[in-house]
Amino acid sequence: MAGRPAATVLHPLLDGGNGGIASLGSNRQSAFLAALLSMSARRFGFFGEFSMRFTPWATRLALTLSLSATALLTACGGGGGGGDSNTQVRLLNATRSFAELDLSVDDKTINTKVAYASVGEYGSVKSDGPVVRVLNSGVGAPITATQPSLAGGSNYTFISYGFGGAVRMTTLQEVETAPEANKAKLLVLNLAPDAGAMDVYVTTATDSLDSATALSTNLAGGSGSGYIQINSGTFRVRVTGYNKRTDLRLDIPAMTLDSASVNTLILTASEGGVLVNGISLVQKGAVKNFPNTQSRVRTVAALANGGTVTSSINTQPMFSSGAVSPLISDYVTTASGVPTQFSIAVNGTTRSFTAPTLVDGKPTLVAGKDATLLVWGDPSDPKLTVLDDDNRLPTLSGDVKVRLVNALPTSGAGLNVAFGSVASNIAAGSASTFSTTSSSGTGVQVDLTVPAGTIYTNSSLLFPANSVWTFFAVPTASAVTTTAPIAGFTALPKRERP
Repeated sequence: MAGRPAATVLHPLLDGGNGGIASLGSNRQSAFLAALLSMSARRFGFFGEFSMRFTPWATRLALTLSLSATALLTACGGGGGGGDSNTQVRLLNATRSFAELDLSVDDKTINTKVAYASVGEYGSVKSDGPVVRVLNSGVGAPITATQPSLAGGSNYTFISYGFGGAVRMTTLQEVETAPEANKAKLLVLNLAPDAGAMDVYVTTATDSLDSATALSTNLAGGSGSGYIQINSGTFRVRVTGYNKRTDLRLDIPAMTLDSASVNTLILTASEGGVLVNGISLVQKGAVKNFPNTQSRVRTVAALANGGTVTSSINTQPMFSSGAVSPLISDYVTTASGVPTQFSIAVNGTTRSFTAPTLVDGKPTLVAGKDATLLVWGDPSDPKLTVLDDDNRLPTLSGDVKVRLVNALPTSGAGLNVAFGSVASNIAAGSASTFSTTSSSGTGVQVDLTVPAGTIYTNSSLLFPANSVWTFFAVPTASAVTTTAPIAGFTALPKRERP
């Protein structure tokens, strides 16, 4: 494969280099693979939407499409070792949902109990269309499979990634030619389907992103940068949202690229869906884990009678001055753990809170996750609830994730979509779990209720496929009346993603 993908942008540290992305096909079918792929074909994220019936012809088409997609990230760089009918394979576990994984090829165990961000030892397998399965070590059950055609006499690393119920596998062929002394090659793979397109910056430790040039830009889910040659050394690697330098998704303070080395940086999904984790892999060598140390957090002002909220965390403002309820702030990215600085003022007066989710009056933020600080209740006695925000995209293509947050002083809130219940009897100051519903091309009926009646209705709300929604039941700035229709209560529908 000649040339570098269009997404690759030259960087001041670069010294030429080349690379690309190729796909592997399959040369036979199995009922087992077809069954797995029929489920995984509807997984939204990297390669668009798959929706088809598995007739013999369609099964063959789905198998070919899915296998070429899941193996899309094989790096170009030379062929195998001639007529050798065997090849060397191993497993890299980038799947956080499973403590340990096994690798089986044609029912032969190659690796066992490979932990997250670890890689197994190479094992010899036949190169002609082996059946490759990744299994949950705890029960020995397969969680994903592929059937690639491998080059004889070569080396491959199978990379499992994703989450339980949506695990994928891709194949990295390790035959890239090493650069000369004092140079290194780096390939970046975006294996975070929920994070969207991203930019990657490789700089010195003190370089500002304001003036930095991206090593790779608009790196979509399921794609790679191609091998890019730069100077060897230790660099700071930062990953941002596409064309958004302030949208920091991962910050690796020091990543070392040895002289004459070939390296891959794998970006994997976080539990929050937006931030990403990193794993580096040396060609035919070891891995190193670069877990995300940050969290995303926002404030929702949901006080009665239009109470105002000012909030900040680790000196970053969420509401900088007197946001009038009801209102939702943007997320800010900050260090995980217990913040060094945290402040919430209600109607201009700084308040302290006690809650099971607080440590010394401060919320504990989990690395890689999103959180909502819900400020609700009467302004004279405000309450704070810390909510866990799962902003990962729906598992199945075409679905929509929906939840209800009840920021009202009354319990028993419920949410109906298309006249079906997606949340019911939600207590005051709490959130439902996410439910899935079908997307709507023409709009559906949505009703939010409390025991006294309906407080919000929309007869034609459009739910785009693969979106994530939170409906906040909140008080309005006016006083509450209990006569029908109920005044003083309403809803804030928030499309969280994409």
